[in-house]
Amino acid sequence: MLRVADALDGINRGLAMVIRWLALLMVLAQFAIVVGRYVFGVNSIAAQESVLYMHATLFMLAAGYTLLVDKHVRVDVFYAGLSPRAQRRIDIFGHLVLLLPSMAALLYWSWPSVRNSWAILEGPIAVGGLEAVFLLKSLIPAFCVLVMLQSFALLIRLFSERSPQ
Repeated sequence: MLRVADALDGINRGLAMVIRWLALLMVLAQFAIVVGRYVFGVNSIAAQESVLYMHATLFMLAAGYTLLVDKHVRVDVFYAGLSPRAQRRIDIFGHLVLLLPSMAALLYWSWPSVRNSWAILEGPIAVGGLEAVFLLKSLIPAFCVLVMLQSFALLIRLFSERSPQ
């Protein structure tokens, strides 16, 4: 089972190694937009939307990796002072009762919107923008799937650990 967990980890690790470059590309694009607007008086809605798309892609597709490396938001007020066994129980509860059901619900409720967006190849957010809102909306189910896969990998590891005495 640990091989399955490693394979699931590999999906998010590999994706993170690719999409991390979006941060640099996003900064360069934003810099070019600012220079174009304030130095040359040129403005492009599509260029501005490209930064929005990159930002959304970076955060939505990196969420699984963030969970993998344990950098997600956690309320550590009590957790940090607990025994490893109690932390393990809280982690299992969090994955099974909070994270997986919420991701499943988000996936279920967002799917019709994503499907409809693809059916009509939904166009730009603003006039002159990118003709790819359907791609932007596709990040929602991708986010859900990647986080759920990582949650399964973490659960495999949590259940395979021996409970401390």
